[in-house]
Amino acid sequence: MRAQQAPPTVTAGEVGAWFAGRTPEGWFTSPPEVVVDNDEILVTGTLPDVELAASASDAEKATARQARLDGWREDTRERRIRIASEAEHRFRRKVSWAAVCGGEEAAFTTLALPVMTRLRMQDRSVLDTLIDAGVARSRSEALAWCVRLVGRHQAEWIESLRNALTAVEQVRGQGPEA
Repeated sequence: MRAQQAPPTVTAGEVGAWFAGRTPEGWFTSPPEVVVDNDEILVTGTLPDVELAASASDAEKATARQARLDGWREDTRERRIRIASEAEHRFRRKVSWAAVCGGEEAAFTTLALPVMTRLRMQDRSVLDTLIDAGVARSRSEALAWCVRLVGRHQAEWIESLRNALTAVEQVRGQGPEA
């Protein structure tokens, strides 16, 4: 049995540049935003907003935007699959797509990976309370909910932490070779 190779080290900028060059003209109003981690590449493009009468309600705008997102997803499916296949071979990561239209966002085929964790009784009790309250259907879903909550409410702190880690990587890169 062959050991699985680690994905190549690439920056979001490199991957973003590749997708900017590979994405067909006219798909998005600007180059797509690309987020990369060790397992997945998420490509998010902005579609032109819908044009409706000035008297259109918020619900009508949301419906029209969702229809544009759904149509774009269907119309580009085969080409997105081909581009994703090329990128997955090149970068050894799964590719997911998302699109934004006037503030409405839709993500397609995003990756959900199992994560093993050990929790003490008090922590499990929190997850079980979320299940009992109907917030989540399982401990896995409850834990994902908690992670999203922290990400939303502590976004500034997490961004500072990421910036600090980037600075550490830069300093390591300037150090002596082993």
